[in-house]
This record gives sequence, structure tokens and C-alpha cells, in this order.
Amino acid sequence: MLVLLVAFAIVPLVLPWVVHRIGPRAFYLAALLPLAAFVHAALATPAVLSGTIPFEEYDWIPPLDIAISMRMDTLGWLMALVVTGVGALVMIYCRYYFRGETEGLGQFAAVLLGFAGAMYGLVLSDDLVVLVMFWEVTSILSYLLIGYYHRRGASRRAALQALLVTSLGGLVMLIGVVLLVVDTGTSSISTILGLAPTGPVVDAALVLLLVGALSKSAIFPFHFWLPGAMAAPTPVSAYLHAAAMVKAGIYLIARLAPVFALAPTWRPIVLTLGIFTMLLGGVQALRETDLKRILAFGTVSQLGFLAVVLGFGTHEAALAGLALLLAHALFKSCLFLVVGVIDRQLSTRDITELSGVARQAPVITTIATISIASMVGIIPTLGFVAKEGALTAFFEEATHGSPWGIVALLGVTLGSILTAAYGARFLWGAFGTKKDADGQPRAVTEWPDPPIGFLAVPGALAALTLAGGFAAPLLDLVLQPYARTAPAASPGIEPPASEAHLLLWHGFEPALGISIGTIALGLAVFWFTRKATPASSRRILPFTAVEAYNGALRVIATVAVFTTRLTQRGSLPLYVGTIFIVFVVAEATALLSSPEWRIELDAWQTPAQLAVAPVMIAAGLLAVSARKRYTGVVLVSVTGLGMVVLFATSGAPDLALTQILVETVTLITFALVLRRIPARMGEHNDSVWPIARAVLAVGVGATMALVVLVATGARQDRPISDSWPMLAYEIGHGQNVVNVALVDLRGWDTMGELSVLVLAATGVASLVFVTHRSDTLSRLTAPLPRLHKRGRGALVETAEGVRARTAETSDGPQAWLFAGQRVRPENRTIILEVIVRVLFHSVIVVSLYLLFAGHNLPGGGFAGGLVAGMALVMRYVAGGRYELGAAAPADPGRLLGAGMALAVGCAIVPLLFGAAPLTSFFWEADVPVLGHIEFVTSTIFDVGVYLVVIGLVLDVLRSLGAEVDRQTQEMRAQGVLA
Repeated sequence: MLVLLVAFAIVPLVLPWVVHRIGPRAFYLAALLPLAAFVHAALATPAVLSGTIPFEEYDWIPPLDIAISMRMDTLGWLMALVVTGVGALVMIYCRYYFRGETEGLGQFAAVLLGFAGAMYGLVLSDDLVVLVMFWEVTSILSYLLIGYYHRRGASRRAALQALLVTSLGGLVMLIGVVLLVVDTGTSSISTILGLAPTGPVVDAALVLLLVGALSKSAIFPFHFWLPGAMAAPTPVSAYLHAAAMVKAGIYLIARLAPVFALAPTWRPIVLTLGIFTMLLGGVQALRETDLKRILAFGTVSQLGFLAVVLGFGTHEAALAGLALLLAHALFKSCLFLVVGVIDRQLSTRDITELSGVARQAPVITTIATISIASMVGIIPTLGFVAKEGALTAFFEEATHGSPWGIVALLGVTLGSILTAAYGARFLWGAFGTKKDADGQPRAVTEWPDPPIGFLAVPGALAALTLAGGFAAPLLDLVLQPYARTAPAASPGIEPPASEAHLLLWHGFEPALGISIGTIALGLAVFWFTRKATPASSRRILPFTAVEAYNGALRVIATVAVFTTRLTQRGSLPLYVGTIFIVFVVAEATALLSSPEWRIELDAWQTPAQLAVAPVMIAAGLLAVSARKRYTGVVLVSVTGLGMVVLFATSGAPDLALTQILVETVTLITFALVLRRIPARMGEHNDSVWPIARAVLAVGVGATMALVVLVATGARQDRPISDSWPMLAYEIGHGQNVVNVALVDLRGWDTMGELSVLVLAATGVASLVFVTHRSDTLSRLTAPLPRLHKRGRGALVETAEGVRARTAETSDGPQAWLFAGQRVRPENRTIILEVIVRVLFHSVIVVSLYLLFAGHNLPGGGFAGGLVAGMALVMRYVAGGRYELGAAAPADPGRLLGAGMALAVGCAIVPLLFGAAPLTSFFWEADVPVLGHIEFVTSTIFDVGVYLVVIGLVLDVLRSLGAEVDRQTQEMRAQGVLA
């Protein structure tokens, strides 16, 4: 099972490439994996029946006692068969449904297969925390599947709606999981069910878990997202909304009901909401004219039915519920696929446009009729067996005086009437002959015969539906172990004399009479409502759930806009002032509330401090009085360069190297920004409240000084950093403590810092580019002459980009840089071009040296990346934006993504070998010629840091540099600038 789960995670990654190579036929290959999982589950049947439950476990997070554990009991076995069996058939169906389509098909196939794997893990997981993770993965993947037609606004809205509703339910459910795990002391589902805990905490946890289950299975008040999700391709509806995703909530109810159905909060929630959902979905299905929406609301109704039967929590109801779960997966997925065939062949699903299809398409009509018969509960289908079992269970409870038995019986009976009505409406709407207003038959809809393979999958599902009725005794044999985990009857109700069984024919019993009555009344309801349409039907309530959902979103948006207007005033002094005020108040409160201050202060540690500190103080004071912005920035940088000297003289060369590089890059960034800001401060807007600013500045400085003084004597115990040299050498296999700490000992901190860098780069690019993240430098500089092709002559700009005249066409001077002659004459310096031409490659080599030497010597990925970034700055300063494009023709976003992927990979790969995340591995060997070689896998993490830093610098240069240059050039061409 774990091997199959890993395969479900890996195979989708290569599926887009396969689809690109062979097109929709790749779905045949995609079907092999769920088919293999189906065969594996089928072969496990003897073990499941014998009680030898297959169980596999991988210790994932030992400190939290969380494991990836797979347990295939009866319920998990049945759900695994449904998820993988229907999934394989839907994959095969996709080959015909998407014939002729190529755009986005590879991603769709990968996501659909990944969703099947997530559902497979969900239904077999024995760890409640891991189940929640699979739960959320299915929500995300279903969002992508529902929004497949992303160019359509309806698809995007439906996908977002489904994601928001199910994710909100999942978050609430997570709180319930935490409560239950804390109360029981374990996250193992089987252990929790074995303990059968009770109490107020458990009751609260059950309510929260039910919120997640009800939202996932579209039970009222969360029912509205499912009909909207019909914007998805039909195979998605057939799989997610009939056999898989919506079954996740039903599965959770079925998993918990045998133990917790008698809890005081369980039946009032599950039965009342389930019955109301069954009735609401049935009524709405009778108002629709779109075949897919009829099935959508019918699915909502049937999910309510399933929640009632499986949530009732007695032996007979549990047995009938599992049979109903299987029957529903078969007949509803079949019906959705039938609609897909109709839609593909006729390009319509509107029943007002279809007439006389039955006579032309007897095969698909028969398939649909069998499935509708199972949904309605007509012998000899599997649906009939399940419905008889459910009615019998509720009838026995009701006649013995169970209040909830009476409620369930009445609710299911009324719901079954509506089921028969909308089932008949579907058949009549899809295949029947309609009449016009004069009572004359309408023109027959021409039916082009579909490929036989297109009908094979719904045909197979219909055949299984029919065979399931005759195989009821076998189903009874395999489903009884689950049913026996539930009590025989409700408290205070006399248990039945004999154990309930699934049979095709029980004789003439009350349940049979109720069933026949519901069908007859349902046909009558259909006859009186057959001409109903959404426009002609009156609303049951003054507002719909969708309107309530949209209203809630509007309220949230309004509150968000109000909050933004209140707090985001566009004033940088206000933002900074708020931060500083909070800092002073918070720190001063902490300092003043302390009963004792311990200050251990030396006058100086090295003579260099006596020389550097006055310079830093003087620079800080001069920066306050500077009237020019660039002067202020340079003076602030002096304080940073003073820190470089302090670090270097205090035995911290790594910090000194990093500090000087950061100061240099920061100074360049400020210089790029200041080009678009008036040179002098207060030129347009004078500083307001200067006295208040001065007081706040003094307060911040004094508070920070006090914090530093108190911190010097606050340490009580020996610092952990004393052990870092030993840990760096023995665990990280490196002698540079700083670098080893960054990529190994405290790798998680660095991972977070990389995420911040990626977000910062993305934010800067978004502010400048506005509409898209990358610029067009790579495309514009593609025609630039390279190396041996560089001739003499000035570069000229064409519609395609930039090119150069060759030596044969011009006798002008040779350009030192590719795009040097594109710089405005007043901004160009030949000396700088020559220096950059000579030094660029050497600087890149130095950056690589710092990268790989950093494990034992000063350097590392951060310093190396900054040095490489400085090389790019040199190219940009000397040759302008086109030279930057020639020097780095890569998208910064890809560098950022690649670096982050390497870092994350270093955290994930050790898990595959049973080690903790970010565990580093060490190899050493004696190689001829090269000698003794050592390699630590944390070097790969450092390479990721190197790429992220280069991506950040390149993104800043392309946005604040190249893009601002382009905008300035456009403004100059338009006469806005001189």
C-alpha cells in the first residue's frame, strides 16, 4: 500500500510529458496505476474477510507520534475498490472524452491521477493527522480539476467556491482532530475507536469533525458548492462528485458512526441535516433543465440519504449504508458519463432541446435506465438491495418506538419519492419525445453514433450495478465485518431476533410496500412537474445558499477595504512611526517590569573599536542632518561599513564578508530607487511634526541601547553556541561554524529566510512590472552578437530587438561589452567597460569558490550569491539594461524557484531514507589525480541559497533597474522627460 501511495505521488509528475508525446492515449497508461491498486485491494479480500487486516506503517514524525500508516479493514477496502476502480474506468473514458484536445491536457491528467492517489491515501490512512493532510490535498487538487476550463469565468468561480467551502470545513475539522488527539493521547484512528472516549471534549470534537465531513460531502448548509462544480469537465463530475471527493465526508461519518453515533451531538446533527439535504436536493432537481444539474442536485439529495443511513449507527443501517455507498458510486458515475456522451455528441445538455433520442440510441438509453433504476430502487439492481435494507432498518427502529427511527423513516420515504421523480425527469428529459405547445411531437434530435469505446465505460458501470443486485449474498459476506462493529439497535430498543443480511428478495415485507409506494408517488410528482424550469418555479426560500455565500464574500470584501483604508494610508512615516511606537512601548514595558537589571559592560574589546565607533556615531549624526537623499544613504552605509571592521577585528570574517556585500548591494538598490525620487528631501513635502519625530527617534535609540545593555548580563546558563564548533565538525563535517549552522544545524531558519527573500523579490517585481513578473530583456537581447561573432560597429535597434554591424559592414571601434553602445553617451565610460570586461568572469569564479569553500573557509552560498550579484551589477552599470539581459538571459523567477526547490528537496529526501528532515550525508573517497575528496549533501542546500540570492539581485536589477530604464525611455520618447 505504501509503495502504491509513493507511485501515486511520482507517476503524475511524468504524465504531462507522456500526454505531450502521445496525446489523450496517455490516459490508458494513467489508468494502469489505479487499476494496479484495485487489483491489490481485490487480492487482499481474503485477508480482510479473515480479520487479518493488512497494515503498513512508516514512522514519519516520531516526536509527535505521527506515522504514515495504511490499514485496510472492511470500510477502507470497499472505499479503496471504489476510488481505484471507478478512477481507472474514468481514466479510460477520458481518452474518448478529450479526443482532439491538447491544451492543458497533460496537467489535467496529472492532477486527476494525483487526486486518485490522495483519495487512496485518505480512505486507507489510520492516522487522523495524516488523514487531514490528504483531506486538504484533495481540496486543492479538486480546485484545479473544477477550474480546468480556466478561461471561463464560471469555472474559476466554481473552483474557488468549492475550495473555500471545503477548506473552511477542513480547518474546523483540524481543530476537532487536535481536541480528539489531545484527549485520547493518540492519533491512530483504530486506537481511538477502540478506546471509544466520551465526555464534553469528545462531543465538541465530534461536532467539529462533522463540520468538515458535511462540508466535504455537500450536506446543508454547504450543499451549494456541488452544483456549481458542474462547470468541471464531465469525467471530473463522474469521479469527484459521484465516487471520490464527496464520498470523503461520507467515509468519515461511516468510520466514526459505529462508535460515536450514540453521542448526544451526533444524531441530531447528522440525521436532521441529512434528511433536509435529501429533500432540498430532490426538490431542486425537479426545477432544473440541464441534465448535469439534475444529476448534481440529485447527488446532493443522495449524499443526504447516505449520511442518514451510514450515520444512524446500528448494525442493519450500517450494512445497508455500505451497500448504498457502493451502489451510488456505480449508478451516479455512470449517469454523469452518460451525460458526457450526450454533451459530446449533441453539444447540449438542455432537456428542452432533446427529443426522441431513445429510439436512435437504444444502448445508451438502456445503460441510463439501469442506473436510474438502481438510484430509484427497482429490482434487481444493487440500489434496490440497499434501499430495502435501509427502509427495513428504519422501520424496525420506528415500530419499536425509537424517535430517531421515526424521523429517519419519514425523511427517507419523502426523499425516495423525490428520487423517483427526478430520476424519471432525467430519463424523460434525455431520451423521451417531447411535445410542443400545440401538443404535437417535436422534431427528433439527430443522434450521431459515438465510438464504441465511449460507451464501454458507462456500460461496464451499469453492468456492475445490475450484477450487484444478484451478488447481494456475496456482498453481505464481505460487508458484515464492518456492520458488526455497530450496535444491533438503538439504546432502549429490543435487538432483532436474527442478524440482518443483504438479499435480492426478502419476500413481501413492509419495506417493499413502502418502496413501491414511493416509486408510484414519485412518478406522479414527475408528471405534474415535468414542465418546470428554473424561471417558472417559485422560490422556496427568499434567498438561496449561493446568494448567502456571495453576500458573505461581499461583506468580507467590504470589511477588508474598510480596514485597508483605515490602516494603509499610503504614508511611510506613519507606518514606520507605528512600528517604532509599538517597539518602544513593548520593550519599555518589559524593561520596567523587570525587578532586576544586570549589566556587564566593557569599555572596549579591541583597539579598533575606539577608532571605528566615533566614525559610526558621527556618520549617524550627519545622516540625520543631511538634506540630500543620496548623501543620507551613503552616510547610513558608513555605519554598516563600520560594522564590517568590527566583525573583521573580532574574529568573524564570515560576518564581515557578508556585511560588506550586503551594504554594497543595499547601497546600489537605494541608488536605483533614488533615481525616481527628488534628490533633495522636503522638495515637495516638508517633514511634518519634526519635534515628535525627534522624540520618537531618541526614544527608539534609548530603548535599543537599554535592551543591549540589559542583554549583556541577562544570560544565566552556558550558551548552546559553545558546542557549535564541535557540532559543526562532527555533524556537519565542516570547519566554518557560521556556514554549517546556516545550512545544517539551523537549516529550518535558513529555509524560512529563503522564503522571505523569494517573497521580497516577487513583491518588488510586482510593484514595478504590475502586470507580469518577468521582462523582455532575454528576447530583446537574443540577436546580440556573441564572442566570436562580435564585430566592429555600433549596435542598432530593430523591431526584433538589438543587433550589431559586423566588421565587413563597418570600420568603427569594437565594443568592449555587447550592449555598451546602447548606453546614452553622457552615461557611458569606456574605462568602466574595459574593467568590467576583464573582471566579470573572474568575479563569477570567485563567487563559485566562495560557494564551495564556505563549508570550511569564509564564504558560503549567501556570500557567493552576493558576489555573483555584484558581477551582474557591474555589467548593468557599465552597459545598461541590454547588457544585463545579455549577461543573465535567465528568468529570475526560475532561479528563485530552482534554489527554493533544492533547499526543500534537501529537507524532503532524507525522509525517504528514514532520517529527519535536513539531515546531511557525508561521503569521502581517494580519487586518482584529484586526491582525497569530501562531499556533504548540505552543499546542495547551499547551492539553493546561492541561486536564490542571485535570483533576488537579478530581480532587483531587472525591476528597479532595467524596467525603470525602459519606463524612463518611454517617458522621454513621449516628451514627458527631457
